[in-house]
Amino acid sequence: MKTQWATVSEPSLPIALCATLKATLSPVGGSLDAADTNPSNSQPDAQRIQSAIDACPAGQAVKLAMGASGEAGFLSGPLTLKSGVTLWIDSGVTLFGSRNPADYDNGPGTCGTATSSDPKACNALITVSSATNSGIVGDGTIDGRGGSLLTSGPNAGLRTWWDVAYQNKTSGLNQQNPRLLQVKNGSAFTLYRITVQNAANFHIVASGVSGVTAWGIKILSPSLVYTKAGYACPPGSTPDAVTPATCFTPDTVKNTDGFDPGQSSKVLLAYSYISVGDDHVAVKAHSSPSSSNLYFAHNHFYYGHGMSIGSETDAGLSNLVVDDLSIDGYDSPNGGGLRIKSDSSRGGSVDTVSYSQVCMRNVRRPLVFDPFYSSATGSLYPSFTHITVSGFHDLGSTKYDGGTLTFAGYELNGQTNPLTITLDNVVFDGTQPTFESGHNGGPSTQPAAAHFTFGPGAVSFASSITASASKDLTISGSPGISTPVDCSSAFVPLSSVLAASPI
Repeated sequence: MKTQWATVSEPSLPIALCATLKATLSPVGGSLDAADTNPSNSQPDAQRIQSAIDACPAGQAVKLAMGASGEAGFLSGPLTLKSGVTLWIDSGVTLFGSRNPADYDNGPGTCGTATSSDPKACNALITVSSATNSGIVGDGTIDGRGGSLLTSGPNAGLRTWWDVAYQNKTSGLNQQNPRLLQVKNGSAFTLYRITVQNAANFHIVASGVSGVTAWGIKILSPSLVYTKAGYACPPGSTPDAVTPATCFTPDTVKNTDGFDPGQSSKVLLAYSYISVGDDHVAVKAHSSPSSSNLYFAHNHFYYGHGMSIGSETDAGLSNLVVDDLSIDGYDSPNGGGLRIKSDSSRGGSVDTVSYSQVCMRNVRRPLVFDPFYSSATGSLYPSFTHITVSGFHDLGSTKYDGGTLTFAGYELNGQTNPLTITLDNVVFDGTQPTFESGHNGGPSTQPAAAHFTFGPGAVSFASSITASASKDLTISGSPGISTPVDCSSAFVPLSSVLAASPI
């Protein structure tokens, strides 16, 4: 696959194995909750997996395989993957994360709770730090067990990880939940064909990494273990009504981002499937270095908040390409499409971003370019420039019709940072979208502080945008006639590629 920086080939499974570990646990209905009701038995496989990784020479892999009698489960607390070593999780095998918060706590003693401050009290299930040429591959699964009751601490037997996350959103507290996979610094990290699901917090985070290839991966929260088919949870069973909850939907598993590269470069996400409770992808650029050269191609998104950039963009982000993306939002009230979000507390330059061959349906907010994402303020001013949407087809929403759009630049506090955006062959079927109202100190009406270039293809809602000097709203070019992107084969049921999917 040709990217901005090189041609990247599909990864392959390892040839050299340093160890093959056999599973000894048998999940029941996809769950290991019966195996660790006693917190003293919360991570029986941690030591042997970590020992195998530590002893493995560079260039080889540790393989997790089924047991002799079909056992398919491993249960572990935090693991560290070192340079040159690949963790291979075989088909049918699941590596489950501990549900004992004490296993993850990194000192404060508050992992598994919601706190007024944010000490970031939990280690990730898998950490990769300053490593080169490592990865996680295979057709197996890593499961964070976000919907399982915790077994120690003040929430033992009372809340799941996702109930704790819900406290964060409803009570203004900070969830102390572990991420599933944290890759920090280093280079040349690979994810291939693996399924990552039910994270207590973010699923995959890559910060400060040069060279990330994620190919053919699947990310899902919640899986069928924690919900009903079609997410048809009975009344009173979700975190909205009962603690502990007994059924979860994507809209109640908070902060479960799918794939979050930040301060990283040469990042490829390809041929992957993501359905989560927050951003499908959130590209961040906080502190340093900047984020650059990112390529997202041939991906399928479902529930989630969108193909997002931000909200942290203060280090600067450039040269991001999205090509051949489908998003089926299932009419979620939180559903998002293409999104750049920031504010003056964490804003910076987002430059040269292109989206092409995008198919979308049942998404409440299909296009969002918002420098007033929150009410937080400061002197780190957002600037979104050279944004191109070329080849975009929205088939409409059963509940939200054409949805709502946000097009705004940042022109406040002495700054003049208009959004500069090109729209070419951007077509909404049926009822056309409307525009979000002003919020968080931004312009009272949308679009505003935006410099549009239309065409040469169609822009179906162009007639609703009028140039205005007082709003710094300009239009160049003119929309023409074009054939909308063909979406007849764009939408693939997630359950057809991932049996654990409720949709």
